[in-house]
Amino acid sequence: MNFKLRPWNLADLDSLIKYANNAAIAQFMTDQFPHPYTPEHGQNFIGFATGNTPSRIFAIEVNGEAAGGIGIHPQTDIYRKNAEMGYWLGEPFWGQGIITQAIEQMVAFAFQNLDIERIFARPFGTNKASQRVLEKAGFVLEAHLTKTLFKNGNFEDELIYAVRRPGSNQASL
Repeated sequence: MNFKLRPWNLADLDSLIKYANNAAIAQFMTDQFPHPYTPEHGQNFIGFATGNTPSRIFAIEVNGEAAGGIGIHPQTDIYRKNAEMGYWLGEPFWGQGIITQAIEQMVAFAFQNLDIERIFARPFGTNKASQRVLEKAGFVLEAHLTKTLFKNGNFEDELIYAVRRPGSNQASL
């Protein structure tokens, strides 16, 4: 299925709410991604996503709608050569290879535009689909932290997957 990554804009508000207001997505996100997902949440997110120049948080557009999102978040201090990636996709588009391709495009974008050597993502231990797409996109499991996340009244394992800049002289784990 065809998709494209592009900056968010206020015209995306209705489709953002349509796809983001889904408990099946929110269960694997930080509490900053609420459920229910209201117009106010959407407006706040779009304001945040459009606050960086150049943009580092993109809509995943499918069939002319913002059907998901993906972002790269550079770290600071001693972690400044690292960036965290976060992503989500509307449930009607799951299992079609879109998010794997979006991750691959975002990795290429990040290594081309940011002074980083490593990109990491932190899926929940129970989010097998996210683990699979990261592995398909070339990420490797670096750490498994037991019961470090607290979501919906339960402790969850946190996994840390990462990919390194091609040709990096940084030691592999």
